[in-house]
Amino acid sequence: MPRLESPARPTGLAVFLILAGVIGLAAAFTLTLDKLHLLADPNAQLSCSFSVLIGCATNLSSPQGNIFGFPNSLIGVMGWSVVITIGAAILAGARLARWFWIGLNVGMTGAIALVIWLIAQSIFVLDILCPWCMVTWAVTIPAFLAVTFYNLKTGSIPAPESVRRVASVAYAWVPLITLGCFIAVAIIAQLQMDVLNRL
Repeated sequence: MPRLESPARPTGLAVFLILAGVIGLAAAFTLTLDKLHLLADPNAQLSCSFSVLIGCATNLSSPQGNIFGFPNSLIGVMGWSVVITIGAAILAGARLARWFWIGLNVGMTGAIALVIWLIAQSIFVLDILCPWCMVTWAVTIPAFLAVTFYNLKTGSIPAPESVRRVASVAYAWVPLITLGCFIAVAIIAQLQMDVLNRL
């Protein structure tokens, strides 16, 4: 069994979780308001709708935007509120138990799985990009990477020493890895949707 480290308080991770949470919460809250506007007036012109390629209405009105029978944005409102709270608790000096870190990673894994599915649906099925959805994608990806690499390098997630060393290095490179993910999504969107010619 790999040993579990007792690292110094991860202040950087805490600050990042708070910032990512605030951005994600703002996006989710705005999407929720837009959904309410659509429910009140299906023909409402939303502030995030710019063209046939960039807009929110199609996503919000589609089955993909309500996969559990209610707007996906409500999941974001709840989830990002939890992330902000966890970040603030760490910053305040809380030492989270191993099970808590694993629970956070499970939540982040669920979030990234949902985001990957929604990205695929937006690009390959709906053929439209939702601005506020993309903001959510942009913070979920690095949040998942940061939490996962941190848990691997500290031993909260049991892993061989070699994996922990790789995770320790990768943790320092989360911004660059995230940028690589953004570029990959942009390339896929361009190849499938011809984004540049439709803007």
